Amino acid sequence: MIFVRTCNLIFRKFYIGALSIWEELFPKFVSITTNTAQGKTSSATTSEINDFLDQKTNKGNNNSLSFTLKVWRQKNTEEKGQISSYEAVDVSPDMSFLEMLDVVNEKIELDGVEPIAFDSDCREGICGSCSLVINGQPHGPGGGVTTCQLYMRSFEDKSTITIEPWRAKAFPLVRDLCVDRSAFDRIIEAGGYVSVNTGSAPDANSMLISQDTAEEAMDAAACIGCGACVASCKNASAMLFVSAKVKHLNTLPQGQPERKRRTISMLEAMEKEGFGNCTNEYECEAVCPKNISVEHISFLNRDFLKSKI
Repeated sequence: MIFVRTCNLIFRKFYIGALSIWEELFPKFVSITTNTAQGKTSSATTSEINDFLDQKTNKGNNNSLSFTLKVWRQKNTEEKGQISSYEAVDVSPDMSFLEMLDVVNEKIELDGVEPIAFDSDCREGICGSCSLVINGQPHGPGGGVTTCQLYMRSFEDKSTITIEPWRAKAFPLVRDLCVDRSAFDRIIEAGGYVSVNTGSAPDANSMLISQDTAEEAMDAAACIGCGACVASCKNASAMLFVSAKVKHLNTLPQGQPERKRRTISMLEAMEKEGFGNCTNEYECEAVCPKNISVEHISFLNRDFLKSKI
């Protein structure tokens, strides 16, 4: 008898607790159920219940953000640019930075304003097109990410975000946040080739390469040529980019025939394009989205000296 009473008491406590939780979540539904059980007619309709559920859902997801954007606007290189302010509202924390700009552009286009011009392509952190200086830092806060991999939860709600293009003589501005980075392409053209006839693609195992050499080459090849190193350097130096490309090609056996000529040609092309010299400040490594090490610059300097001897 004592056991039965104990079980009954536990069940009643569990029932009361569950009912209170259910009533807190769905009070209208509980009210309808109670009224029906008491033989009373209810005026609540199915649409009212759906509206109530939608309100509960929206209340649970009410974590949208809002920002004030200070964006550099400039029609072309000849005209003067200026900072313009825009409001970004109802921004999801899970939006990428570029998705947020898309939403802002849709809004200002409806207001009859020219959309903000910015570069993007893959939006997967591979192409390096998303060249934006956000709050004074290339690609924005955090490390090892491109702008398209930067999410709005990284910013404080109701804060002000300043967005500018890359600033470098070798990267002339095209419009707004877009710059011309074809100087990088010309540097690669200066040395990214071999003059010998290589024939068709060799079999994978026909040329043996040690694991250490392969790892060094792959670490350098991770550079996506975004230009963040140039944008962060006070000298607008491209040494990190050039050194990564030189080490990638000069380390592997396939790149040995042109090793000396490649090193000199790419450095000469860098100087011709108007990039500055490296003064070992390490800003480039700090903002690189692929964490390219400045040790590659040491490798480039050593190869340059060997090429000149």
